Parts: sequence; C-alpha cells; structure tokens
Amino acid sequence: MSFDFDATVVGAGAVGLACGRALAKRGLSVLVLEKEPHIGQGVSSRNSEVIHGGLYYPTGSLKARFCVEGRRALYAFLESRKIDHRKCGKLVVATEAAEVDRIEAIFRQATTNGVEGLEHLTGAQARALEPALNAHAAILSPESGVFDSHGYMLALQGEVEDAGGSVVVSTPFERATPLPGGGFTITAGGEAGATLTTRLLVTSPGLASQTVAARIEGYPADRIPAGHFGKGVYFRLTGKAPFDRLIYPPPIAGALGTHYRKDLGGQAVFGPDLVFVETEDYSVDPTKADEFAHYIRRFWPGLPDDALTPDYAGIRPKLHGPGDVQPDFQLHGREVHGLDGLVALFGIESPGLTSSLAIGEAVSDMLIHD
Repeated sequence: MSFDFDATVVGAGAVGLACGRALAKRGLSVLVLEKEPHIGQGVSSRNSEVIHGGLYYPTGSLKARFCVEGRRALYAFLESRKIDHRKCGKLVVATEAAEVDRIEAIFRQATTNGVEGLEHLTGAQARALEPALNAHAAILSPESGVFDSHGYMLALQGEVEDAGGSVVVSTPFERATPLPGGGFTITAGGEAGATLTTRLLVTSPGLASQTVAARIEGYPADRIPAGHFGKGVYFRLTGKAPFDRLIYPPPIAGALGTHYRKDLGGQAVFGPDLVFVETEDYSVDPTKADEFAHYIRRFWPGLPDDALTPDYAGIRPKLHGPGDVQPDFQLHGREVHGLDGLVALFGIESPGLTSSLAIGEAVSDMLIHD
C-alpha cells in the first residue's frame, strides 16, 4: 500500500525533532506535527538548557545510556553547526560533612555510567576554582555545559526539512487508527487540518503523552503509564554572576534540585524547585524568593538580600508522584502495546534534552529493522 508519509512524529520539541531527523537520515519521508504555533514551546523551552554529563542515573537505565551517548553526540552536533554552547563544567557540592557520602555515591554511579574526566575535590580545591563557593568537598564534572536549546531545535528542524520532510505547526494530533495491512490513518486539526496515512508513528508530545496515546485506537489503556506534572520555577540574579561553572547541591527526592547556572548571556539563574501540580500553570510566585535564597546560601553564603527576581517556570512530564522513586524513560514498542509500527514515548523529562539525539536514534532502530 502507498502512504502519504513513511513516518509521522507527534510533537516538535527537541526529542520529537531528533526522532524526525533520525528517521529522515535513513531516507524516510517524515512529517512532524506540532499543536503550538512554533516548535519547542513546551518542555523543551522551559528548562535549564544544561548539557548533563550523565552522573546520577541508575546502572543500565535508558537515562544513563542515552544521557552519555546523547551528550557526546550533542557536543559534536553543536560544534559542527556553530550553535552557541559552553562546556563550563559542573561542581556537585557537599556543603557540609554530612553530604560527603552522598556526593561520593554520585561519583561511583557516574564512573559506572562511563562519564569522563571526573575529579574529587577538597573544599579548598573547589574554592580555588570558585572562590565564592561554600564547599566541604566537591566533584568536578568537566563534560557538563550549557547551550542554546532553541538554536539546536531550529537546526534539527532544518535537517528534517533538508531531507525532504515537513514540520507542520498549529496542527494538533487528534487521533490515529491502525490500518488492516499496517500503518495508520491520522487525523490532525487546526486550520490546516487533514487526514493522512503513515507507515510508522512516533508520539513524543511531552506533557500530552498520555492523552495522545489514549487517542490511538487499539492502544491498551492499561499500558499507558500514569502521568504527573512536576512544576519547577526559576529565579534570576540581579547583579554579577558569582560562578563560572554549574553548581549543584546533592539531588532532592525526584529531581536534581535547585542549582545554579551562568547562562549564555552571562546572567546567573537558579532553579528549578519541584512542586507537583494538576494543571499547566506557568506563573512564578515572587514570594518564593526567600525560600530560594535560604537554599542558595548553603552553597553561596554571599547572596545579597533581595537580589532574586522571578524568571520563568517549567513543567516536567513525570511518571511518578510525590515521594515515589523516579522511574526511567519509557519507549513503548510493539512488545508493550501490540501495535506494529508505533513507538510511544513517556516520561521524557531531564535528561531528555541532553539525551535527545540518542533517543532519536534508538526510536529509529526500534522502527526500522535493516
């Protein structure tokens, strides 16, 4: 049978675009559908723009594998396409003796994960690198960095389109129906609404992952993992950035915790925290500044009073609720849902941006059997 497209991807964030690129590189005709007026307006544009080393994730997990593979591929991609980035390195800091065992566990995990160049630092060595830092001890991860995530997504879009694919915005996915001989009929809405056929289907719509999966006829409802919204807010510093490197205290339950970065414009940004919410609310409560200041002074005692201003908020598509263990990425293929030619992604939060190129290749491998 003849299809309108070889592959259709739902969601034009970093991961959806990386999936589209990987499939287009293999010679497939690709369509990427995005409900918003522009690419990358969801999870991909409301994060820290950090390139993660791959320190924290459990041995053998998709997060551990994709983060290290994706980070290596990402630096090469950014370099070759002249996309703004800075490999500034990261300090994971024990601010007191009681935290040393926790950062030691991170060092062991990172070494197991294949993260390169890690160093143990004494408090004095850490302060020699960052004099304003309060550190009892630290780990240096030289492979961590920051980058222009929107420039990156524009480059991914360009590569999909250069390969003959299409990225169509303001066109929400409405439903998909499997065809008897394989492939799917897809109905899309918006002004350019249409019905089309595709041989392969990838769903990568971030916060809408569960909703989209439920709109695929035949997708077993009991195989769609429960989703949760994890909101995090950011505050920006008024004044000179105190550190050149990323500064991370030990992680909190369910996330990496409130950390510091100097963005590509040279300004200091702190965040995110983690609060579970029911709706997509991107407001930032300015009264949280005191809570942030108290936390930040653990590693930067010199934070001036009233120097934090509300910046922005992001919401992460979590597969766990408050107090639960943070699970792995989920890439559902036929063995999970029973539908040929479909890969559905769930829980692609941090380190999803860093991992995006590796996720794209893995999804392509799942769908194309050479």
